Amino acid sequence: MNSTLPALVGAALERARGSGFAYSCDPEVGRLLAVLAAAVPEGGRVLEIGTGAGVGAAWLVSGLLPRTDVTLTTVEQDERTAEVAAGGDWPGFVEIRVGDALELLPGLGAYDLVFADAVAGKHVGLDLTVAALGPRGVLVVDDMTPAPGVVWEPEFARRQDGVRQALLADRRLVTVELAHGSGVILATAR
Repeated sequence: MNSTLPALVGAALERARGSGFAYSCDPEVGRLLAVLAAAVPEGGRVLEIGTGAGVGAAWLVSGLLPRTDVTLTTVEQDERTAEVAAGGDWPGFVEIRVGDALELLPGLGAYDLVFADAVAGKHVGLDLTVAALGPRGVLVVDDMTPAPGVVWEPEFARRQDGVRQALLADRRLVTVELAHGSGVILATAR
């Protein structure tokens, strides 16, 4: 385990490796998530779409701790993957929900910080994700740039471009694309 990583992140990475889950949050993006989570207001709400093995959630929690006045809801569609994430030693303010984000989002309410890291809520249902932002809520959309040496399939690249264009043109948001980690679009609701 890398000693420069928060303990929860290191443990989540170990669970990911042990389960064969290969799509965890990149450390540069994770550190950005921790910084943004630390700025969530008192009583704030954080949403992650695409729990995976829990690495992104661990980064978010590392920025929220030692606070307990917040909630982190993380949604994973795949039950087996959600079970891997649930194996973590999460603080009481973390809730792992299993289900389709597109079905769950309309009933979840507004959030101060949303991390969109799954097809649902990004390629499909992007409007639902944006609608989940509270006033001045912050949206982080991950994996917007192919990794070095990776060439995206044309259809996937087209979908990513559609997400990029939609977010950059959305008048409800102030948006920037960052060449950070795996490529991030960062937006704040007006």
